[in-house]
Amino acid sequence: MATVFQRTESLLPVNIYCPGCAHGIITRLVAEVMDELGIAGKTVGIAPVGCAVKAYDAFGCDMIQAPHGRAPAVATGVKRAAPDNVVFTYQGDGDLAAIGTAETVHAATRGENITVIFVNNAIYGMTGGQMAPTSLPGQITQTTPYGRDVAAAGYPVRVCELLSTLDGTTYAERVTVDNVRNVNKAKKAIKKAFQTQIDKKGFSIVEVVSTCPTNWGLTPVKAFGWMRDNMLPYYPLGVYKDKTAEKKGDAAE
Repeated sequence: MATVFQRTESLLPVNIYCPGCAHGIITRLVAEVMDELGIAGKTVGIAPVGCAVKAYDAFGCDMIQAPHGRAPAVATGVKRAAPDNVVFTYQGDGDLAAIGTAETVHAATRGENITVIFVNNAIYGMTGGQMAPTSLPGQITQTTPYGRDVAAAGYPVRVCELLSTLDGTTYAERVTVDNVRNVNKAKKAIKKAFQTQIDKKGFSIVEVVSTCPTNWGLTPVKAFGWMRDNMLPYYPLGVYKDKTAEKKGDAAE
C-alpha cells in the first residue's frame, strides 16, 4: 500500500497532549514548516510553562525551557547572541497574555527578529482550567463558576489587535485549525512568520484559536463547535498586520 502521509522529521514520535487537543495539530504544522524551510538544524525553540511546556518533547530542534511568561525575553537573548539562528516561542494564552504580557509587548515594540506561535484556547489548560486573559465574557471556568464577569475581571485580551498597533510588529495573523482548509491556512501563516524572521524583517506572531476539550468538558468535536460559535466571533480570523505586504503596495487584509 502506498504511503499517503507520514510524520515529518522534526516532529518527534511522542504523545504529549490530551486526546483531541489542537496542540497536536499546531506542533505538527510548526515541525512541517521547519522541515520545508530546511531550518531545523539552526532553529531554537523556547517553551515556557503551561501546556506549551511539553513542546520540548515534540520538536526535533534545540529547545530551551523558560520561566512562566518569559519566553520572549529568553528568545530575545538567544537571537541577539546567535542572530543566524531561527528562534521561536511556543506559548499559550495564560503564559503569553497574563504573566508574560510585558515581555510580549516589549519584544514586539522593539521589533525583535523572533517568531511567536501563540495558542489561544481561552483557558488555563495545564493548571486545571482557571480563567485566562482570553476567557470570554460569561465563560464558565474553575475560577468563574458563574461565568466571567467583566465588571470584576475585565474583558478578554485580543492579542493580535493589541500587537498590530505597535510599530515594531511586522506580521500578525490569527488562524485556527478546525478543518482542512483552516489547517492549510494556519500552516501558510506559520511559514510566513518564519520567513519574515529569516528575511530579517522583525517581529512576527501567529495566533491560533484553539480548543481545550478536557477543561471545557466537551468532546473534541463539540469543542471545535463551541470554538466556532463562541470564540471566532470575538477573535476574528485574518491578517492584522503585514508590513511585508505594505512595502509591496498591497494592503494587509
